[in-house]
Amino acid sequence: MSTPLLWRVLTTVDRGFVGLSGRLRVTGGIPAHLEGRPLLLASNHIGNLDPFVLIAACHRIGVAPRFLLAGGLLDAPVMGPVLRACGHLRVDRASASVGEAYHRAVEALRHSGDPLAVYPEGGISKDPGLWPERGKTGAARLALGGRVPVVPVSQWGAHEAVCWGNPRVTGWDDLKPYLTSYLRGLRRRPTFRVHFGEPVDLSDLRDGRAGDARRAHERIMRAITAGLVPLRADEPDAPRFHDPTRPTTGSSPWRPEAA
Repeated sequence: MSTPLLWRVLTTVDRGFVGLSGRLRVTGGIPAHLEGRPLLLASNHIGNLDPFVLIAACHRIGVAPRFLLAGGLLDAPVMGPVLRACGHLRVDRASASVGEAYHRAVEALRHSGDPLAVYPEGGISKDPGLWPERGKTGAARLALGGRVPVVPVSQWGAHEAVCWGNPRVTGWDDLKPYLTSYLRGLRRRPTFRVHFGEPVDLSDLRDGRAGDARRAHERIMRAITAGLVPLRADEPDAPRFHDPTRPTTGSSPWRPEAA
């Protein structure tokens, strides 16, 4: 499957946006024997800007991932048609058709040469230390169902560029925190660190076998966390950057002292 022209254009725009917003540092990559093959990129989720940073980091290593997105984004009046035209895939987690959506994603994975980027946590971490939260087994089930490799991606720094903000934006008062925090971030120019780890070994696990999806999920999350540790070596407990809008009601079972 070729990368849609619109998505290639938007990734070019994204690189300029991320370059303006901060300094991108990328380590690791996709093993040569996996290039051009279906694979999953499973990343931690630390802020509103990190999908843009992930896209720019992927371009740096020569890949153009599609994303597995919630149906609400794909149904949005302006954004939705653009995202669909770019080839991103839909999943409605609360829908009775979620099984069908994952089946479509598995089939798309099998027939695509572009990686599929997923956030196993399902949302931005609310852990006080910004370590990955427990997450769900969707990415693991995709990997096992499609028999595709999983490359863990660890991110740090994007949370400093734009605040967590508001769950719903209905007017200027809701939009203002995003704009003001981004303008402050432009002055600081935070460093965005992205690390592509070694593929997670899931070779002994099988789709549909009791407990294997959970085991695969745990391996993926631990690999993401292991890659995150050196990226935030000077912030091992809590992030130095304080975002007063981000809830800290979550908890991480993966943080090094809890793992």
